[in-house]
Amino acid sequence: MIQLPPPLLTSEPGSFARRTFAERIPRMVDDIIAWNDYPPHIVQALGALKKEIDSGKISALTENAEDREFWNAHAAEHIGKSWLDVPWYWAETYFYRRVLQAVEYFQPGAFYLHDPYTQPKHSELAPDKAPRALDMVLTSLPADETSAFNILMHASLWGNRTDLSLLEVKRDTLPLEQERANILIDETPRVWEHLRATRGGDVDFICDNAGTELFFDLALADFLMRADIAKRVTFHIKPQPFFVSDTMNQDVMESLDVLGQSDKPLLRQLARRLATAMSKGQFILSDHPFWVTGFFFRSMPDDLRAVLARTALIVSKGDANYRRLVGDCHWKPTTSFESIVDYFPAPVVALRTLKAELIVGLRDGEAERFDAQDPAWRTNGKRGVVQFFNPR
Repeated sequence: MIQLPPPLLTSEPGSFARRTFAERIPRMVDDIIAWNDYPPHIVQALGALKKEIDSGKISALTENAEDREFWNAHAAEHIGKSWLDVPWYWAETYFYRRVLQAVEYFQPGAFYLHDPYTQPKHSELAPDKAPRALDMVLTSLPADETSAFNILMHASLWGNRTDLSLLEVKRDTLPLEQERANILIDETPRVWEHLRATRGGDVDFICDNAGTELFFDLALADFLMRADIAKRVTFHIKPQPFFVSDTMNQDVMESLDVLGQSDKPLLRQLARRLATAMSKGQFILSDHPFWVTGFFFRSMPDDLRAVLARTALIVSKGDANYRRLVGDCHWKPTTSFESIVDYFPAPVVALRTLKAELIVGLRDGEAERFDAQDPAWRTNGKRGVVQFFNPR
């Protein structure tokens, strides 16, 4: 197994990781307050968290919650440090857990299990947003299976741009043909060849964002089942709010409801098929607690590893999952994707738009050429990758 290089740190001057905690995360706290009608004591708790991030030291969880000891044990080495002096991925995960403490998500009362990101999530469900984007793709979907698969894979990839924790990234999607130039690595043909060879196996999605991305994931899952490529599809979703727009059970069910009530026939038909597949146990939602931790995928517990090992293909969605898949570290851009993820228990394809500084699998000189063309290419969401690894 390849050795991980040093992690990306929030202390690195000029890095996107540092800007995240110096600028983006404090603004996120303001957004959470604006999105919700919280009473003064919760607003005060969120303000205290923002102040701690701005100028204080990381403190432990204090609430009465089942996961408090788990988080505090893994935060122990960072407690008392500045938020601008810790591993970036861990810091983000701990921030989102601290938000849940501030808004009393796990506490009995008015805000018990209330998703603080409901408002921006619901805005994505408006008819002119996610439903319209999906209907445009389905309306023009060709009958040829290979062509349809390519289109739905790329739509699922670009759906990852609608990340509500990164509102500054590129969100406007070009026609899919024009977007092809923005896919730096595209192994979609290899994925399709693999799926045809394993026809009738299981396909698992490690989901990312609700809204537009989830809509396209649902369409891809439906296609795989209708084409008899997958006998069963599992969506691995979050058991609690995480990274603002991450998909939870209620987000899937609300999305199916919106699709089912649409005035667009193709969207209603999609919702009916998925509801039927769910009732037959062919479309499954799973929310293992590992997905809302600060661990990379190479540290997944044995029970989850055993579940994933049985599947024909894992579809790893989005930027945060890419960081967990390869390790949120200072990789050389030319390091091979396969050499990093050879620990993974099943064939895996990463569909990811670039919203963090790490990238692997490029050819010699490509990173330098992209740097010259667009200094922000690693973080502005304009470009994407479809990278595939098959250990079998």
